Formats: sequence, C-alpha cells, structure tokens
Amino acid sequence: MQVVSISSLKGGVGKTSVTSGLASAALAAGIPTLVVDLDPHADASTALGVRPDDRLDIGRMLKAPRRARLADNVVPSGWVERAGGVGSSPAGSPVAILDVAVGSAYTGIYDRPDLGRRDLRRLSAVLAGADNYELVLVDCPPSLNGLTRMAWSASDKVTLVAEPGLFSVAGTERTMRAIQLFRQEFAPNLSPAGIVANRVRSGSSEHSFRLAEMQSMFGELLLSPFIPEQANWQQIQGAAHSIHHWPGDSAKNAAGLFDALLANLMKSGPRTGTARDRSRR
Repeated sequence: MQVVSISSLKGGVGKTSVTSGLASAALAAGIPTLVVDLDPHADASTALGVRPDDRLDIGRMLKAPRRARLADNVVPSGWVERAGGVGSSPAGSPVAILDVAVGSAYTGIYDRPDLGRRDLRRLSAVLAGADNYELVLVDCPPSLNGLTRMAWSASDKVTLVAEPGLFSVAGTERTMRAIQLFRQEFAPNLSPAGIVANRVRSGSSEHSFRLAEMQSMFGELLLSPFIPEQANWQQIQGAAHSIHHWPGDSAKNAAGLFDALLANLMKSGPRTGTARDRSRR
C-alpha cells in the first residue's frame, strides 16, 4: 500500500481536480483505492459522487482514531456504480474498489499550526485499517497547518500541484523546503513523489516560460505529462463523474494523461513500513 498526499500551499491550482483525476485513473486500472478527503471544504467527496449517510466522516474518525473502524465508515464512490463494479463482476475480474473517507467541516478543528506529535499521528492510526487498498490518496487543504502535516505524517510520498505561474511556482519552492524540514523533524521516510503542472495553456508564452523555469528548478521532480486546462472540468465535477467516463475527445485525452501520471506515481517503489507502524511512533 502506498499513501500519497496531494498538496499545495496555494489555493486554486486544481489540487482536488488532480486528486480526482488520479482516483479516476486508479479505478480504470483496477487498483483498489481509498481517497481521504482531508480538506474541510470536502470538495473531493462531492466530485467523487458520495452520498451522505450515517457513517463517520474523516473528522470524527480522527477524533477517536484508535476506536475508528475505517472499513465500517468509508463510502463507495458513485463512480464505481457507473463503471459497473458494484455487486458483481465478470468471471475472473476483481470488483472495482474506490472508497472515500468523507470530508467535513469538522476536520477544521485540527487545521491549526500547533499540533503536537501525538495529534500528528491521528491519521496514521486511522489508516492502520486500510490494508485492503493498494493506494491511498489524501486530498489536503491548501495550507501548511495541522491537517496537511497530519497527512504528511501518515504518507509515504507527497505529490505537489502547481500552475505554471509566478506565485504558484514560488509557493511550490517553499513547499519543497517545508517538506525537507518536516522530514528532518517528523517523517524521515517521507519523500516528494513529484510536481504536477496543472491547468497548462499550450498557447501561453507565460506558461511556457514558467514550465521551463520549473524544469530548471525541480528537474526530474517535475512530472510528465503536464495536465492542460480543461474547459469542462467544472461540469464534470459538478455532475460527479470520473474523467474516464465523460464523453468527448477532450476528456478521453485528459484521462490518458492521468493514466500516465498514475503509472509514474505507482512505479516509484514500495512503501517503507505500514500506516500501523507509523501510528506507534
């Protein structure tokens, strides 16, 4: 199992869109996946087509992490039903798994800068029950407060999302430094999985300049392919559809890009230890 935080310290760069794109690619590839919606706005839960019920959201699981039964409280994404993966599967084919630890405003009580080591281990303790998944994607809030640091404590890797613009590139550089400092103090096994350049406009000279700047600054950490600006992305998310099940060539091309990004993410080596191991530190 790999636990990957999807992070950005600057809002509005499409972090949740990248999370949902990777989740869509994982579903299409048949990789059992859990999405943890750690952002208090809970946009990932909405995009993944989660229906509210009486199960615990991730905030309430974090409140009592050692008593939280993750398997009893995750909710299947609505995408699975559209993919024909609920209840039955063709002979010899595994049933598709894309579950969601539902987000809520309740997580906001942990999004403060003064969390101690014990609080930083809360998500690790919850994910000790995530052994049925090959991939866990954690959608972080756009800040370096408690929730993001909690996610990094539980993760093997951090994937950063950036737009090719001045402020976003500068924010990504600051985030890379923050990851290095966090590794030294709290999570020595944490590593940057790479940087996703999102909402790229092919005809923009500014974007071309910033992409070249990012390549110079970050080298092989700048992942390929880049994700272009998707004009109908808000429509896709508003309809709670996966990019792989949306009609049209534009969506088909974007789905292929997320397939390639997911392959790059998954091939970078096995996790060191387990979420349960880290919860005991």
